[in-house]
Amino acid sequence: MPPLLFWIFALLMLVFGAAVVINRNPVASALSLVVSFLGLAALFMSLDAYFVGIIQVLVYAGAIMVLFLFIIMLLDLRAEKLRKINWLASAGGLLVALALLMQIFYVVGNLHAAQEKFPPLVGSTTDDVRNIGLLLFDNYNAPFQIVGILVLVATVGVVLLSKREVR
Repeated sequence: MPPLLFWIFALLMLVFGAAVVINRNPVASALSLVVSFLGLAALFMSLDAYFVGIIQVLVYAGAIMVLFLFIIMLLDLRAEKLRKINWLASAGGLLVALALLMQIFYVVGNLHAAQEKFPPLVGSTTDDVRNIGLLLFDNYNAPFQIVGILVLVATVGVVLLSKREVR
């Protein structure tokens, strides 16, 4: 992947990640999280981790975010009211964030391995999806089935708890 695309997708992730926190409307915040997940999937694709990138889109940007939006709409969450900004706490948080950023730049600047180019990756002869599937269904079949049952029970519980009483 050209470096320009890396920076575009990284910036996309950062901007929409900040929009998740800044937005007062929960639906807009959830949709910003979807765009951030898509940027992350593009970065995984650039690292030749195609399986992880596709799973990122299908599972997180697809299924999990549909579940989040379902819960937001089920609970009927409204946009948060505008509150008074605590300038002292905001300045302290900004100061800590800048100190962390300076420390990261210092460490990366003095780390010799960070200044070298990565060698090209050797192509794999085995299929990642096949290996993950065999590992999941051979070694972890019972936990996989238990998690499926727990998700089903939780979904039924949410529907029952959110049921409106007839008056």
